[in-house]
Amino acid sequence: MKKILVAEDEQAIREFVVINLKRAGYDAYEAANGEEALAVYDRENGSFDVVVLDIMMPGKYDGLAVCKALRQKSGAVGIILLTAKTQEMDKVSGLMMGADDYVTKPFSPSELVARVDAVYRRVALAQVRDSNNFKEEIVSGDFSLNLRSHTLTRRGVPIELTQVEFQIMEYFFSNPGAALDRTDILKHVWGEAYFGEEKIVDVNIRRLRMKIEEEPSTPRHIVTVWGLGYKWEA
Repeated sequence: MKKILVAEDEQAIREFVVINLKRAGYDAYEAANGEEALAVYDRENGSFDVVVLDIMMPGKYDGLAVCKALRQKSGAVGIILLTAKTQEMDKVSGLMMGADDYVTKPFSPSELVARVDAVYRRVALAQVRDSNNFKEEIVSGDFSLNLRSHTLTRRGVPIELTQVEFQIMEYFFSNPGAALDRTDILKHVWGEAYFGEEKIVDVNIRRLRMKIEEEPSTPRHIVTVWGLGYKWEA
């Protein structure tokens, strides 16, 4: 069964989210704060497919701190942040820390479930490839992308990627030298029914450049195509 952890300190919102996720077929676990979320995650041996985190939680671990801690534990788990409209910088910070997506409050049940479903599909696809011992590899210049283990290496040196980053790199590697607009990247990685904004693409590109470019401010590999999007140059 699809397993999800919801961390939200406001009980009414948490119960609302959990009820709708259970109706959508998820085995939902609850946490009232960041510390409890990490405890539940560890107690269940990290067996969650997706984690939903409210950014503004009291205590030592707010949503951003939990997001960072979870990414250190796993690059595979899907992470969605719940944010307020005024938390623009927190959204960007969360994406830079490895979150897959964010949902702005107030949100409808259908929007939340659609966003969770999109992240879950990405996680499930990776799990299927692993279980089927999928071994295909794409090589581009000094870089090698292993589609089974979801790893990227440069001259044999591993570069750690999140699920979202991996899918973006797979799209680039499958279309070398082609100018890919933001909308195409968004639909390919986040799905046709994605409700969010295109800037999530730009934040993830910035994060990828920090990982693979020698000079992220003057990228040689992930090149900006002005007025359109990006292209991959090996």
